[in-house]
Amino acid sequence: MALWGGRFTQEADAKFKYFNDSLRFDYRLALQDIDGSIGWAKAITSVGILTEAEHQQLVAALKELRAEIEPNLAIILRDDAEDIHSWVESKLIEKVGDLGKKLHTGRSRNDQVAVDMKMWCKAQTLALQERIRNLQGKLVEVAEQNQTAVMPGYTHLQRAQPVTFAHWCMAYYEMLDRDYSRLTDAFKRMKTCPLGSGALAGTAYPMDRDALAVDLGFATATRNSLDSVSDRDHVLELLSAASISMVHLSRFAEDLIFFNSGESAFLDLSDRVTSGSSLMPQKKNPDACELIRGKTGRVFGALSGLLTTLKGLPLAYNKDMQEDKEGIFDAMETWQACLEIGALVLEDIQVHTDRTREAAQQGYSNATELADYLVAKGIPFREAHHIVGEAVVYGIRQRKPLEDLTIAEYQQFHPSIAEDVYPILSLESCLEKRSAKGGVNPQRVAEAIAAAKAKLENS
Repeated sequence: MALWGGRFTQEADAKFKYFNDSLRFDYRLALQDIDGSIGWAKAITSVGILTEAEHQQLVAALKELRAEIEPNLAIILRDDAEDIHSWVESKLIEKVGDLGKKLHTGRSRNDQVAVDMKMWCKAQTLALQERIRNLQGKLVEVAEQNQTAVMPGYTHLQRAQPVTFAHWCMAYYEMLDRDYSRLTDAFKRMKTCPLGSGALAGTAYPMDRDALAVDLGFATATRNSLDSVSDRDHVLELLSAASISMVHLSRFAEDLIFFNSGESAFLDLSDRVTSGSSLMPQKKNPDACELIRGKTGRVFGALSGLLTTLKGLPLAYNKDMQEDKEGIFDAMETWQACLEIGALVLEDIQVHTDRTREAAQQGYSNATELADYLVAKGIPFREAHHIVGEAVVYGIRQRKPLEDLTIAEYQQFHPSIAEDVYPILSLESCLEKRSAKGGVNPQRVAEAIAAAKAKLENS
């Protein structure tokens, strides 16, 4: 049943109907549409549109409908209604007859879809925060198990200074913590309820919109009806948060792909998150990580698409805004799936500590330590930097790491280098010296892990 038609003398063309109808994707808003309708029924009862008996009958029918579809929203797709609002109203009329036709009094699909979308976004935000916390928990578990796993840190994908695998895990914990906080901030701005804004100028009935807002789980009603039916900032904010988080997840996936490669061989991924080649029997491909990396683009695309859609729209509602849905639905599903698969990837990960340590000892990652050693001997850092650079060139030519050069070899670069240089060049010394807050010092990393565990337990 269409919610309009009296103005028209011809049926919509079938091609236009398919082009125009949104039930095939906005069916996902069914529960929100029913909950919003329950709230609206109470609001119009308060201004005398419904009797208390009619109100109770409508609410009972709406709750019955909700219970019928909640286990499987996809059953809605068997219908050919224009949109989810039409579908809910038609099913309500089937249950209560003409009484169901009273429910839309004073309400527009413009404020109806606005409140449905905002309620859906609120629910998604909480679900996503739960999945972020789960992935953070897995990172903390793996970090705790690998606090002594020394590995090379990289800049420009060149070995730079030694870190630990635990420190690497905690770096992504921090990124995800910012993702969580962005959702918290976005959620605060979802606290206003647009229902009661009508098509654009507000409802004609003197209801208490703040009370309606509280009934629907909001803090207060929106302040401007034009803005209310046009606002999709909450959708943009979720897509923005998703895009930033997918950057983090993509980098996480790329690191693991590199660490899992034969060239690095730092770790093995479980058979549960890898697949083989149809031609090459020896292959074990990191497909889970590659898909996380690959799916990032579709989330970016949803954000870019909606920004482009909204940028030129005049106030108030325009049918262009129907394009807010498919992108956000797909992006949230994608983001949630990537968070879940990221946690699964970490479940059975095996870090090869001998190999990571061997790699950390290569690449002259202790060169900065040698420069600091010379600074402690009174040599200006710029001069020390040059001296160590020459020593590294010599070591490369001799195929010897810095810690294997003899004192005689060292003293050709500077006479102040003595036997006390060797303890400084050990991996343990490199780690120990980074003891300022946020550094790779084992005690600092242990403290970071403990703080993260406490935060997750109290979250």
